[in-house]
Amino acid sequence: MSGAPQASYDAIIVGSGIGGLVCAGYLAASGRRVLVLEQHDVAGGNSQVFRRRGAFEFDVGVHYLGDCGPDGILPAVLRGLGLADRVRFRELDPDGFDVLRFPGTTVRVPAGWQAYTDRMCAAFPGDADGIRTFTGICARLGAVQRDALLAPSGPGDGPQVPAGAPPRVLRWARRPLAALFAHCALSVRARTALAAQSGNYGAPPSGVDVAGHVAVLDHYLRGASYPEGGGQQLVAALVEALEAAGGELRTRTRVERILVEDGRAAGVRLADGSRVRAPLVISGADYLRTVLDLTGPEHFPPQYVRRARTARMRYPVSVLYAALAPSFPRPVPANLWWHRGWDIDAAYEELSSGRPCSLPFVFVSTASAKDPGAPHTGPPGYHNLQIMSPCAPGFLPGDAVNYRRDPAYRAEKTRMRELLLDAAESALGPVRAHLVHAEYAGALTHQRFTGSSGGTPYGLSRWGRQGARPDHRTPVPGLFVVGQSGRYGSGITGVAISGIQCASHLLRRSLLPEVHAGEVLLSPGLLPARGPGWDALRVSRGAARSALPGLAPIGRPLRPRTVAVGPRPPAEERKETP
Repeated sequence: MSGAPQASYDAIIVGSGIGGLVCAGYLAASGRRVLVLEQHDVAGGNSQVFRRRGAFEFDVGVHYLGDCGPDGILPAVLRGLGLADRVRFRELDPDGFDVLRFPGTTVRVPAGWQAYTDRMCAAFPGDADGIRTFTGICARLGAVQRDALLAPSGPGDGPQVPAGAPPRVLRWARRPLAALFAHCALSVRARTALAAQSGNYGAPPSGVDVAGHVAVLDHYLRGASYPEGGGQQLVAALVEALEAAGGELRTRTRVERILVEDGRAAGVRLADGSRVRAPLVISGADYLRTVLDLTGPEHFPPQYVRRARTARMRYPVSVLYAALAPSFPRPVPANLWWHRGWDIDAAYEELSSGRPCSLPFVFVSTASAKDPGAPHTGPPGYHNLQIMSPCAPGFLPGDAVNYRRDPAYRAEKTRMRELLLDAAESALGPVRAHLVHAEYAGALTHQRFTGSSGGTPYGLSRWGRQGARPDHRTPVPGLFVVGQSGRYGSGITGVAISGIQCASHLLRRSLLPEVHAGEVLLSPGLLPARGPGWDALRVSRGAARSALPGLAPIGRPLRPRTVAVGPRPPAEERKETP
């Protein structure tokens, strides 16, 4: 393409994560001409899937979703774009959607704050009074935060704290979770159990504010679910809504620069040198990269640039995508949080060292058990697992460009893969003997595919003061942001909220309360029909590229293959806690 200007748009969205797609969908459904630009082959960001061996499809970041019942926030966001019947959610066991396993103790996490409180008090009777104080504050804060999202406000004003919200509860919102643990005089064991699912937001109790912890836990306690067909179903449905409303998605299109003219956003320059103009640019890319690289520090106030350069990110993750033969005992749909010991703070300190001898905790999600019979997870009888652990900031090899060939990086990758397998065997049993596919991804993998600073899927840990996160507005007129680093928190629901709230500001409407009350902006009759062979991954390429060859198929017969893994080290080398 030439460097001449292309046709202009009302809004350009940089990146096609859930936040960007939701914002784009609502702008398009309201009559704006919208263009979404994505550097990868398919849309979705952390909601993407990838395929291997023509038989397995692995979710990158969608392992379970909260608050997906009839009154749920994420279903309301989808329903407002006419997608109520296009994404179905399969509820996980309300008596134990997560299983927390510690040495000698297992706790099943049920839906509902009262059931959760009772279960924790029964497991830790000596801490019962402190647990009730803790969950009482958290439950009330969760209700306040949700009510604020759903309360009608002035045009574009955003959520307001409801009148009558308890001041005692609000005072805890921006304080560290560790401070609330101390206030409740909780033992180390009780603290570890209450923060056992902290891998959902990638921060230790000292590194997350109470509001951030509550936002994630509260929405799961309202009921945990898995989207039928995997995370790409969410993406494909949002792409269908965007295109049905007249919007456009271009994949394999990298934005090199956000243009600023006369002090305001004016469009983007692409990697091929071409320019696309719009008076609004909404970046769903990494927040620090948006400020320091895509836009440029010269366009922001000095104190804003200093804050960006000193900001800290949450923990990145190490992930093993594994497929097990039918000979492995059938896993349960519940997620497993396996902890080697009883001190969550010490666990994160160990991870921060960068080279632990064994992993202090892992999260295991089994897509094939959550969506039984679905052909995308693998051939009948096979098991599709993701084994994850937070890790230290990405290992940086000498050759940052061709790092995948760097011998030091390859050695570290092998070491981390074996550590994940060691932990999986401690949690599940002899995994290695049943492996038919094993593939490791670490911080650098995530950084390469999503452009996230530090390779984390969870966004900013600290932006100035404790608990602060950026709003969707920026100091540059016409430039807005959505995504994991925003004020609405991490996870699929958090970024979806960031997208609809940004659209609300731009459209001067209280969209989330409206759609939660039943408003539908895009008629379902405008959506395309889904015929035989409909493929969410193909749809997520965008209409212009959906028919092109090169997309990995799914459903081929599985050919036998040996998976090379190292031997499991002796127990004394793994430093397992009895």
